[in-house]
Amino acid sequence: MSDHKQNVISRVDEVSKELLSLSHKIHANPEVAWKEFESSAAVIKALSDHGFDVVEQVSALPTAFRAEFGSGDLTVALCAEYDALPGLGHACGHNIIASSSVGAAIALASVAKDLNIRVVVLGTPAEEGGGGKIVMLERGAFDGIDVAALVHPGPVDVAFAEPFAVRHIAVKFSGKAAHAAAYPEQGVNAADAFTIAQVAIGLLRQQLPSTVRVHGVMTRGGEAPNAIPEVTEGRWYVRATSTKLMEEAFDRVAKCFEAGALATGCVLEIHDESEPYSEFTNHPNLNDIYKLNAQAIGRVFDDNDPRIKMNRASTDLGNISKVIASIHPYIGVNSGSAVNHQKEFAAACITADADQAVLDASKAMAMTLVDIASDPALREYVKGYSRP
Repeated sequence: MSDHKQNVISRVDEVSKELLSLSHKIHANPEVAWKEFESSAAVIKALSDHGFDVVEQVSALPTAFRAEFGSGDLTVALCAEYDALPGLGHACGHNIIASSSVGAAIALASVAKDLNIRVVVLGTPAEEGGGGKIVMLERGAFDGIDVAALVHPGPVDVAFAEPFAVRHIAVKFSGKAAHAAAYPEQGVNAADAFTIAQVAIGLLRQQLPSTVRVHGVMTRGGEAPNAIPEVTEGRWYVRATSTKLMEEAFDRVAKCFEAGALATGCVLEIHDESEPYSEFTNHPNLNDIYKLNAQAIGRVFDDNDPRIKMNRASTDLGNISKVIASIHPYIGVNSGSAVNHQKEFAAACITADADQAVLDASKAMAMTLVDIASDPALREYVKGYSRP
């Protein structure tokens, strides 16, 4: 193991208490997309305390930031996510993502001059359906980045991300209220429209390929049992292994909602809640380097464990991966039968195993970026791929 790798490992150990304190602080105060004010402030303070220059509210987003250290000709970026899930807290473990990105960045800062690198941390809000990274990409926050990385928690370790492309859509049916007993014939039932749409989607699933996922929830179903529902609303996701397949599936799902409107006489409104997320572009050489480094510090990869499927979850880093060399491995928190987006997984994200995951993710990612910076061919590879 090179001296630089030994140095970043030691540096993570030196700041381990700070990193775990940060992880627990974010976890204890879950903030949903676009409202991560205390979480982003805590991450900013941690970086500022270690000499990073921070610009807040980048891309005109109140909870986004860009922190920099060093001035080398290769720019490596760690993406910090810190938004929580409505009603479930940090059931996807973004407290671990934020703190491990900070840990990797602080470690890399200790060798930045020797490696001729600039270390950047991008605070990226609203990963859970808001597409914060996509907004930041469009507004220039990723300009000059040569390689982008984060480590995402899951039940077990997985080196390769295979996220679906996804569209997040909001659906609204508007009908007409009336007394359900006295004047039902005067109502236009928006709840019926939603029911018809959901039945149609359920039947459609029989003809959808295994490479497509469709799922959603009704967020407003009516106001009172004795009033014909005038408005119903919901949020739906359409996912697929490629953007092309996703768009084809979306067109078919949209027709199911149109069927509900047609059958009931309601007015249908559909709009995207964010820009669509792209499927993820992997770089096998970079993923293999991460896996070797993770194994070197004791992480274990079991490709036969059924819980590895978390690597299919969608991410707005997919859009970044189309224009910047990116890596998005998963680190296990030993959550047993609990999986992401369950309250039991949220509880698992502040256990001793989760704390170890914070430190191991910090080390493995820093070591991987040391390898990229130390190899002239890899430096040229990531600089040549990146093109925002």
